[in-house]
Amino acid sequence: MVWWMTGDSRLSKRAAAIIGDPKSEVLVSAAVGWEMAIKVKLGKINPTSLIEGLEDAVSSETFTALPIALAHAIRAGLLPLHHRDPFDRLLVAQGQLLEIPIVSADRILDRYAVERVW
Repeated sequence: MVWWMTGDSRLSKRAAAIIGDPKSEVLVSAAVGWEMAIKVKLGKINPTSLIEGLEDAVSSETFTALPIALAHAIRAGLLPLHHRDPFDRLLVAQGQLLEIPIVSADRILDRYAVERVW
């Protein structure tokens, strides 16, 4: 989401095309906002306007906010620890349960039964 919001070249052309396609339904997990807020507070993401503008960016892009359901949290907690980041495991759980792909450059996610767009 940060790469999309900042126009970062690390976002692949394929992923950018899918996200930018008006026919695509883009879901933004609440886990994204949670992780971004933590990284802003730790000084790992600058400027802070990214987190302050996240809700506006989601609505202006006609993306859909995806809440974290209890089933998502349970699935994330039961996943193998291929990935140590709990936020990534939560995204995997949401992808699995909702049968939707995840946009991520992280190849470790390929160890899970989830489609990764990159």
